[in-house]
Amino acid sequence: MQTSPESMQAQVQWDVSQYLRFGGERLRPALDLMLHLPVQNPARILDLGCGTGNLTALLQQRWPRAEVLGVDGSDDMLDKARLNVPQARFIAADLNHWVPEDKLDLIYTNATLQWLPDHAQLFPRLLSFLNPGGCLAVQMPVMHDAPLRRAQVELARSPAYADVLADVSERRNVLEVGRYYDLLRPRVATLDIWQTSYLHILTGADPVLEWASGSSLRPYLEKLKGEQLQAFRTDYARRMQQAYPPSADGSTLLPFQRMFIVATLPD
Repeated sequence: MQTSPESMQAQVQWDVSQYLRFGGERLRPALDLMLHLPVQNPARILDLGCGTGNLTALLQQRWPRAEVLGVDGSDDMLDKARLNVPQARFIAADLNHWVPEDKLDLIYTNATLQWLPDHAQLFPRLLSFLNPGGCLAVQMPVMHDAPLRRAQVELARSPAYADVLADVSERRNVLEVGRYYDLLRPRVATLDIWQTSYLHILTGADPVLEWASGSSLRPYLEKLKGEQLQAFRTDYARRMQQAYPPSADGSTLLPFQRMFIVATLPD
């Protein structure tokens, strides 16, 4: 999928329909973050990693007089976003290097920053985009030690796939909670950090494979072709069946940990 962690956001080719298969489950943490936004009347709002614009639309509805901008690295996602939210403005850009033309009052970023490297530099950079009193609101999956993610890394290192997947980053970009506190507390007026474990109830054949195929598994799937791709999917599905066996009613329970950060600058 990528040649380096720095270029990941620009390189990932997102499958919109696959990602949206679990749209309801993916939406809930985004809404939880939105409920904790402390800003009252932001004039300029950024949806960083806006995807298909589902959340951009909600931000625009909540603050109809605001200028809402969505930025993403996927042209396919942005095509759908422009149809979903014609009143907002959307830009295709590499999130590692993009800089806004004007200062912002709210940066809202849901399930995006885990793809970007060097958070010790990234978070201060995002804060620098804000006006006094501006807010940075972040939600990120924290799943690098979960079976869902560990199996991806282990399979990529295995002899059957290492020749093709050796350059796919393991993406341990998300820091420990305390690191974010130490990084942000001296720079902001208010800071809230919390973690929530969601229990997603999935149905259908190989639902964890299907879930991951729309997100964290994408970098691996894009590198593989033909029989090797099918073998990888089969191997991963087998591991997920063992790690997340079906419940008595046939549903699969997927615990999913997420971190939330809401930081506000001094006025």
